[in-house]
Amino acid sequence: MNDLTGINIKNITVSYLTIRQLTLADSESWDFFVQAAPYGCFMQSWAWADFKELEGYKTFRYGLFLDTKLVGGCIFYFYPHPSKANLLIAPGGPILPCIDELISARTQESMQMLMKQASILVKELSAIALRIEPLWTQKPDYLTGFVRAPADLLPSETLLVDLRPSEAEILAAMKPKGRYNLRLSWRYGIETEFTTDTQAIPLFYDFFWETVKRQQFFGEPYGFFINLCQTLFKANTAEIGLARWRGEVLAAIIVVYCGHRATYLYGGRSFEHPEVMAPYALHWAAMQRAKARSCTVYDFYGFTRDPHHAYSKFSRFKSQFGGVPVTTIGAHDYFFYDQLADTLIGLLKNLGGNNP
Repeated sequence: MNDLTGINIKNITVSYLTIRQLTLADSESWDFFVQAAPYGCFMQSWAWADFKELEGYKTFRYGLFLDTKLVGGCIFYFYPHPSKANLLIAPGGPILPCIDELISARTQESMQMLMKQASILVKELSAIALRIEPLWTQKPDYLTGFVRAPADLLPSETLLVDLRPSEAEILAAMKPKGRYNLRLSWRYGIETEFTTDTQAIPLFYDFFWETVKRQQFFGEPYGFFINLCQTLFKANTAEIGLARWRGEVLAAIIVVYCGHRATYLYGGRSFEHPEVMAPYALHWAAMQRAKARSCTVYDFYGFTRDPHHAYSKFSRFKSQFGGVPVTTIGAHDYFFYDQLADTLIGLLKNLGGNNP
């Protein structure tokens, strides 16, 4: 038995974990925390939440504090769909302390506190479930009651290029075909530019929409990009990249920055002059720009190794840059069954015209 004789109990300090709603005064410290977190995500940034509010979402921003130190938290999002079973969502969240220690009591306590707050929000908003999607590669045991969601909010598989090596080492790690195409773009004299000038938004959108129509996938409307760029440009967390050949823009991308990670979020290209390989020069320049901003990872955001997947065509292009495929746990749902029952009864009443 340990001898506790002589211990001065007055010198023992107990730290308490608390939760509170964040205010605008917390925005800088919250973003600093998200950017420094190993699993921080741009969708949990203050500016991204501001952007989603412009898109009609309600946002609820909560911080976890150990005494006065911010150690975790989550931004919850809610979009009301009339006559539908609505979800409270947390793309890229929650962000918890000690997540690498999957059995940490502090981490479990943090999750319980966020779940308690989520249950209050779900009831107030008449939602039926909480959907979380942290960037974890393992599902911890304390996610009891969470089930795999039918759809992801973020791509659960992505391709990450390590930006820490030298440019020569990154180039050497590319696939031979990718390296050849990149050098070909240099020989053609592709010029690149990165800008936060809103005049570049319509130029970007023309290429984005051309690519959407050609590849037949869902594309966000123009107003979405107006709100996105104006909000993130102001926060210095995004840029539009352009690739030109002989004065003509041939490719455009949007890159989002969050801490150590630069994410290729959207892009498009002209289908003229494919021989000059403009997208190769543009992504290489984006990587070098991210590296100059102290980013250590370039995230190609959406990738598959399945040759039959809808992403397979542009995944082949992304794979030419090397990188490591990473799979996260994906979206998980927690159903609040009392709220689910009330919602289903309400929906049935609406379908029946409120007849007894």
